[in-house]
Amino acid sequence: MIMTNKKVADLVSDKGILMVLSGPSGVGKGTVCAALRKSTNDLVYSVSATTREPRQGEVDGVNYFFRTKEQFLQMIADDELLEWAEYVGNYYGTPRYFVEEVLASGKDIILEIEVQGALKVKHKFPEGVFTFLLPPSLDELQNRIETRGTESEESIRNRMSVAKAEMRLLEHYDYAIVNDEVEAACRRIQSILVAERCRQERVLHKIKKWMDEV
Repeated sequence: MIMTNKKVADLVSDKGILMVLSGPSGVGKGTVCAALRKSTNDLVYSVSATTREPRQGEVDGVNYFFRTKEQFLQMIADDELLEWAEYVGNYYGTPRYFVEEVLASGKDIILEIEVQGALKVKHKFPEGVFTFLLPPSLDELQNRIETRGTESEESIRNRMSVAKAEMRLLEHYDYAIVNDEVEAACRRIQSILVAERCRQERVLHKIKKWMDEV
């Protein structure tokens, strides 16, 4: 019996994919994520929780989940965060419940995060898809940082030293993408999401169900 297109589509797991995108500072994570959000309708951007005060125009649940310090510390105690960190007196973290709700709805979610945070997420959510964004070269990465015009020479040297250390952690990721051109990098990430939805472990349980019904 030949399966219809609908039945073929039904074999794909209806649970979404958590795509974790990280890489060194200056590699263009934010730019790539912004382009992905415009070009990929069903891709949800992960919303972080924070204890800092909302800025003008920011909306709770859209820009951040704004929480008091006491609420945030309780989230830590209750293991409700995939990762968290303290920065300049405020706490930031990735709520597990938001990620799981999006995945349960069948939509994919992308989490843009620095390297150490990504490794924390991998420890708690190993089924995620971890992608490292690389610069075309170290010279190009340094040029991008210098072009910002906001860093001192010492700061640039420090950032480059950290970037080299972070790139040595590439082996902990599933995929590596060179951000030589934003649109090309987006297409590669979209291709990864398509391929991940076709992994046998995401399809197998539905095939077994379908086979039992034939």
